[in-house]
Amino acid sequence: MPDPAPKDLPMTDNGIARAAVEKENIGKPGKARGRNGRVAQFILTIPGFILAIFLGGVIGLYYQPPGLQAIFTATGLEPGGGTDTPIAQAILQIQTQEEVAVISGGDVVALGRVIPQGDIVTVAPPFGAGDARVEELRVREGDSVAAGDLLAVLDNRDQLESTVEAARAALQVRQAALLQARADVMASLREARAALERAEATAQAANAELERATSLLERGVTTRAVFDAALARATEAQRDVASREATLSRFDVEGDAPQPAILLAEAEVAAAKVDLSSAELSLDESFVRAPIDGTVITINVRPGEKPGNDGIMELGNTAEMNVEAEVYQSMIGRVAIGDPVEITADAFSTPLNGTVSAIGLAIGRQTITSDDPAANTDARVVDVIVSLDAASSSRAARLTNLEVITRIDAGRAP
Repeated sequence: MPDPAPKDLPMTDNGIARAAVEKENIGKPGKARGRNGRVAQFILTIPGFILAIFLGGVIGLYYQPPGLQAIFTATGLEPGGGTDTPIAQAILQIQTQEEVAVISGGDVVALGRVIPQGDIVTVAPPFGAGDARVEELRVREGDSVAAGDLLAVLDNRDQLESTVEAARAALQVRQAALLQARADVMASLREARAALERAEATAQAANAELERATSLLERGVTTRAVFDAALARATEAQRDVASREATLSRFDVEGDAPQPAILLAEAEVAAAKVDLSSAELSLDESFVRAPIDGTVITINVRPGEKPGNDGIMELGNTAEMNVEAEVYQSMIGRVAIGDPVEITADAFSTPLNGTVSAIGLAIGRQTITSDDPAANTDARVVDVIVSLDAASSSRAARLTNLEVITRIDAGRAP
């Protein structure tokens, strides 16, 4: 039994009494040990209690047992709702990624994007445009265009137009030269024929004179000198006829063959026409025209800018919209042409509907990924094209490239 406190200590002074009691307990380990153990137990109990509460909260929010879910349902609270990044939001992201990777109830779920029929067409500058800049845009985003419509004009138009005018003038010169060649040939032909007729008449007269001189020489009426002069004139006249015939042959070609001079002029005209056609084709390099019927989705340049790798603008046939879904290679065997498809996205209040219209023939790398940092971004997928019905296509017409979730009802193709 411990000794009682000294009775002679004044109990009114608590400080002196406490000091006296502690002095008497020196050398009595039992009392000190018991008191220190209670203090240590009290100190260890507080962190243990806090740790237990913390672990319970983490486990409860992670597993969400039925009791905790009932509390959230009754109170309308959400896990992490009081923070900038609610826990429920992260859970939804994980669920979305899991939906893409899991087959449930026969459905094949995949990420996709909304595209126009035939996908998006990037309009590039014409071949040979070089360093030309955009001078003028003839359309705006949202405009409907037909194939061949003028979309933009480049700043090399003036130079190419001058080249066309020069080629057109050269053609006119060659055509005039052809007309002149034809006229010259006809005139030369008439002159050659007239000269031949004169030469033949002169030759006939010279031959007649030679015959008379020969007769007179045989009868001894004329001299040998007169006969020789007549013979020389007749011979010269025959040579003149032969020369005129050769000249006429240059212009009087047998059959339907044209004159060589005309052939040369016609060839020069043909060459000038080719030069003009080449200049006109080059002029087309200053005009950007629509390759398809569709709608201007995006314009990538402004007047004065040089088109880059993104092209001048993007066109698409938004009258009929499709969805390009990337189905994992392990699931593609379940998909068939005609399978009904349901498309969902935050941008749509109700799902869109469509059917599988095409399945890719090659396996490629995934290009559409979710926002989940833990998502597999190197999966092997097959492109599947989904044709939307008329109502769904109209709702998605202005949402090209929107990321959606496609749920293919596999095995339901008619």
